[in-house]
Amino acid sequence: MKKIISLVASLTLIAGVCAGVLAFVNRLTAEPIRTMLVKKTQDAARAVMPAAVATVERQGDVFVGRDAEGRAVGYAVEGSDAGGYGGDIVLMVGFEADKKTVVCYKTLSAAETPGLGMKLNSHEFAGQFAGKDGTALRVRKDGGDIDAITSATITSRAVCRAIADASTKL
Repeated sequence: MKKIISLVASLTLIAGVCAGVLAFVNRLTAEPIRTMLVKKTQDAARAVMPAAVATVERQGDVFVGRDAEGRAVGYAVEGSDAGGYGGDIVLMVGFEADKKTVVCYKTLSAAETPGLGMKLNSHEFAGQFAGKDGTALRVRKDGGDIDAITSATITSRAVCRAIADASTKL
């Protein structure tokens, strides 16, 4: 019985030390991780803006791109869809000043199949969205005009829905 108590006490001590170390490391890394995520989001917003944008400012969840005279010429906002093949797809979507015409998108988060669904980042697929109404996107299989990624129709549909989600936030 004494041996069991000794083993339990040893394991409890080891577990406590490990938990303390993990909590310390979490506290150390939480702020740098948050800072990097904010920078990644801001960089993505700038990358999807129309070419005429001189400055970008954040207004709540929406990034507003302004030209040199201060006029709003574009917008960027996150859109997401939980129906991707690998789970959630989160995009930063850029829109023209009319708030519905897509400029382009940048993937913030996706866990799609490498070599198939991850082609959502390819120029061939992503380039199809430029100039289209973000509220009315569908793949050809569903009667739209977006060519789905070969063997990744689920991902392609999720990208269309994520862009539509972004358009509702403007």
